[in-house]
Amino acid sequence: MSIKADPTEFDGKRVFVSGGTKGLGRATVERFLAGGARVITAARTIRDTIDGVDYVQADLATAEGSEMLASAAIERLGGIDILAHVVGGSASPAGGFAALTDAHWLAELNLNLLATVRLDRLLIPQMVERGAGVVVHVTSIQSVLPLPESTTGYAAAKAALRTYSKSISKELGPKGVRVNAVSPGWIMTEAAGDFLGTIQAAHGGTIEDARQSVLDALGGISIGRGAQPEEVADLIAYLAADRAAAIHGAEFVIDGGTIRTV
Repeated sequence: MSIKADPTEFDGKRVFVSGGTKGLGRATVERFLAGGARVITAARTIRDTIDGVDYVQADLATAEGSEMLASAAIERLGGIDILAHVVGGSASPAGGFAALTDAHWLAELNLNLLATVRLDRLLIPQMVERGAGVVVHVTSIQSVLPLPESTTGYAAAKAALRTYSKSISKELGPKGVRVNAVSPGWIMTEAAGDFLGTIQAAHGGTIEDARQSVLDALGGISIGRGAQPEEVADLIAYLAADRAAAIHGAEFVIDGGTIRTV
């Protein structure tokens, strides 16, 4: 799906996208580029690059990787105006809570919570110094709708990120820095396919059986499909734009109606 963007919307803006080489991260990079921004991003493996994007090869699940990327962002762009934290995912096995070792838990927390916390700590101070900036954290509906068979660690980390996002919004709003969160449901990315493969490996059957098991656990999706990455990226871009200047400390759910409660 292609979403038409105003090519001057982010003209002159320096945008930092964590985990921007595939899936939602790549779609977010492309969306900001389409709006005229200069973009820097990172991943453990850099491939299929996009012209006009600054890339840093770094593991954001580590403190060293976060420091490397933050330093590169300051050196190459002279500062950051918009932080879009998209990095996340899960490699933990299926099998419920008992299948998760300390190593699994630490991996989930490092990637889905601490990567964002570290990068914020490194990059938000220069926003505060200027009295202007925007931060968008990508959480997940699993923070309120966890799947106990396979995503307990991931869901718990995203729930912590959701709380962290709200907390810093109270601190940073008076200093000119807006903070919001985007909470997606099922997104049709490569990672979604990998997740289904993990479930299939644990339980047998077909990929379609694995897909149906996830849909059953979620209670279905009202619109009948997951979101395209470009649709979620457009929401991130909207929250980062000047036209959303009064939106702060909020969480926006984009899940096709998966969550059916108020």
